[in-house]
Amino acid sequence: MTISENKITGEIHGCIVCAKLFNLLVVYTPGGKLLDCTLTSPGGHIVPDERRPLVACDTHAAEEIETAYKRWRSRNDEEAEED
Repeated sequence: MTISENKITGEIHGCIVCAKLFNLLVVYTPGGKLLDCTLTSPGGHIVPDERRPLVACDTHAAEEIETAYKRWRSRNDEEAEED
């Protein structure tokens, strides 16, 4: 009998703007797809993304976060094309 359970893990991620580190609790499907995440460190918030847990400091303006997110997405889209 095979039991497929979601994997819950603690991870450390850097702010997408300044790289300040935050602790996250992340839930993945048995196949490795991101289901949900929550921030366990103060001073930040989750930046929504379907593929990966992302975080930003509460002190950054929305424009800074959007610019950093676009830069992150374009970098990762280029890496995916290379594979």
